[in-house]
Amino acid sequence: MRGTSRQNGRSEPTASAGDSRLTAIGGEFVDPALEAAFRASRLGEARRQARILFAASVILNALFLLSDWRFAGTAHFAVAVSARFVVIGVSLLCLGAIHLANTPRRADLIYAIWQWGTATAVAVLVTSQSQLALLVVMLLPTIFYLAVPISFSWLLAGGIGSSLLLFFGYADMSIGWQVGLGLALAVASLNIALMIVVSRANRMERQFWATAGEAQRANERLRISEDTLEKTFQAVPLPLVVARLHDGLHVKSNAAARRFYGGSLDALTGGLCDSCLAPDAADDFMGRLRSEGSVAGFETTVCVTGGEERRVVLAAAAIPMEPAPHLVAALVDVTERRVAEDQARYAATHDALTGLPNRAAFQARLGAALEARRRGQGICLLLIDLDGLKDVNDTLGHDAGDAALMETAHRLDALLEPDGLLARLGGDEFVAVVQGAAPVAAGQRLAHAILAELRRPVLHAGRHFATRASIGLAACPDHDCSYGELMKDADLALYAAKQQGRNRTVVYAPVMRQAVLERVALNRAMRAALAEDQIVPYYQPKVSLVTGRIEGLEALVRWRRSPHSVLSPASFEAALTDPELAVLIGERMVRRVSTDVRGWIEAGHPCGRIAINLAPAQFAGGDLAATLLRQFHAAGVEPTHFDVEITETVFLGRSSDHVAPILDELYRAGVRIALDDFGTGYAGLIHLKQLPIDTIKIDQSFVKDIERDAFDTAIVCAVIDLGRNLGMRVVAEGLETAGQARFLKEKRCELAQGFFFFRPLDGAEMTELLRKEGEEVAAARLATFETR
Repeated sequence: MRGTSRQNGRSEPTASAGDSRLTAIGGEFVDPALEAAFRASRLGEARRQARILFAASVILNALFLLSDWRFAGTAHFAVAVSARFVVIGVSLLCLGAIHLANTPRRADLIYAIWQWGTATAVAVLVTSQSQLALLVVMLLPTIFYLAVPISFSWLLAGGIGSSLLLFFGYADMSIGWQVGLGLALAVASLNIALMIVVSRANRMERQFWATAGEAQRANERLRISEDTLEKTFQAVPLPLVVARLHDGLHVKSNAAARRFYGGSLDALTGGLCDSCLAPDAADDFMGRLRSEGSVAGFETTVCVTGGEERRVVLAAAAIPMEPAPHLVAALVDVTERRVAEDQARYAATHDALTGLPNRAAFQARLGAALEARRRGQGICLLLIDLDGLKDVNDTLGHDAGDAALMETAHRLDALLEPDGLLARLGGDEFVAVVQGAAPVAAGQRLAHAILAELRRPVLHAGRHFATRASIGLAACPDHDCSYGELMKDADLALYAAKQQGRNRTVVYAPVMRQAVLERVALNRAMRAALAEDQIVPYYQPKVSLVTGRIEGLEALVRWRRSPHSVLSPASFEAALTDPELAVLIGERMVRRVSTDVRGWIEAGHPCGRIAINLAPAQFAGGDLAATLLRQFHAAGVEPTHFDVEITETVFLGRSSDHVAPILDELYRAGVRIALDDFGTGYAGLIHLKQLPIDTIKIDQSFVKDIERDAFDTAIVCAVIDLGRNLGMRVVAEGLETAGQARFLKEKRCELAQGFFFFRPLDGAEMTELLRKEGEEVAAARLATFETR
């Protein structure tokens, strides 16, 4: 970039100097653009000089015109007067035109017009060959060379041209060739000398201009740099302070520092560090700065205006300055960040509802306590699970449940000794730790106190309710001494407490872990059985006690471990409590049963409705109905060929909310619903009213003794009457004797199943039975039934 700037009426170079080399002869810049910039910067001076030169020409030639009157009456008078008027006229014309010269080229043109006009007129004047004319021959080119500020080439042309005009105007044959030759040599010498003088002047002027321009640009860059630095210093959002190193006296600060400290730092009379930092911190900070030259990450507390203390991180460096070293320090206020970090740390290690330590914090503290355990001292861990909190949430609302949790936390904390440890692991589960020489006894005493304390009712929103708890207890060194194993022991003891009826304390025993290991081994074996297709359906017919016909089948799960070993659910009941396994087994059963039913239908074997048992875990997802219907459709069997049997336990689990929508969807698709083991669970008559139940199944425990137990007889008769009055079918399970069959028939029980009629049969055996059943006469079966 090249250009000029006008300051105080003068044009000065403001752009890069570019190629600043000069020509060898003319002394001008080699770079045309740079030369143009130089000429442009001198335009104002050239115009001012032109006005002086042209005005002087007018004045001098007017005076010369007066002196030329001495030639009046001579032949030369007319020539002299005419020439003077020409010079005066040209000078006046150029003096007026120079005001319009706004570029160097136009100024050069006006100068050239003046040169050639003046030279031509003066060449006529010197024809007088007077002594003054000879002086003019030598003087006018000198004036042109030294007083006309135009480009060297134009100047050279004007100087040489005017010299030739004057030489030829002055010289003629009358002066002789010797004088003419001498005059020519003198004129040539003059031009050469003047060319050298002009070249040197051009060179010096341009060198000075280039140097001055570079200095100006350097100063401008320095000014811009200083301005940028100052603006940056002031704009930095972090407080920045410059102070003397030896005494810490404030020198300079930015706006952020003045805002942070609440006023002007110039009012500080002592050292900055001494005024804002604690004495120990100030000594440490300045000592490190003087010895190391810089300090980074120095966290401390500073005191600002009003006595407020702020937590900050300082960074500083010593910088050499005159007359003595200084320091520049930056400050980051981390007060809010530290508060937020403390809050986040607290939130990460404490339960939001109760304020107790959470699982992560408890693990760290218990681990530390186990490592620091002294010889002869033990640690007892109590795993506490509230019983019935879900009922509180469902009946009184979650705010009541939260109140119960907070009150439980308060009561537990009140029962613990100062060196005890209490935490909430999540949900309705708490954990407490006590220490002592007899940890199990100490833990049992605390558990007894906890159970007693939790029996006291909780008051919330004007209503009282009570909570209970099951507690699992494990101790170190009695059981295990690592965090993970001790927690497992307590969890197993808690599980046993719930299995034994809840609201009690159970101390861990090794046999509990053995039961877990057996359950894990069984689950592993069941997964392998699923992978090897060993889970198969067996079918038990439901027989009409009126006609003797097979009215339907119940699909029962069996584990065929080998061709000669088939296990009933009693052998792997523990595996069926695993939610994932229960779902996998249920899906496998539906696929196998659907395939068998399709085969019977295609073969023309009437099989009635096939009942499939659903485990409570299958209701957890909420999409059970869609899954079953999709499997029926994939097998090519209509849903109207199936029943589903549910036990009363499905109404008690966490998935109970899904039960009604799932059963309604299945019922609308044509699937019928049977309530299995009726009377042995916790279902109420309200479920018979609210759910689309078609069939009630009397549990075999009631059928077994109906001939000799009046209580069982009453229950069975009541269920039969209930089902008949509600328009439901009643199926008696576990029928084994003819007497039981006659009793049920007399009481108008519609259907029965059991060993009296058929044992469970595999798919092939069931196919053969259905084929024969189609050929048998119903009356013959009934007669056989009545005679047995």
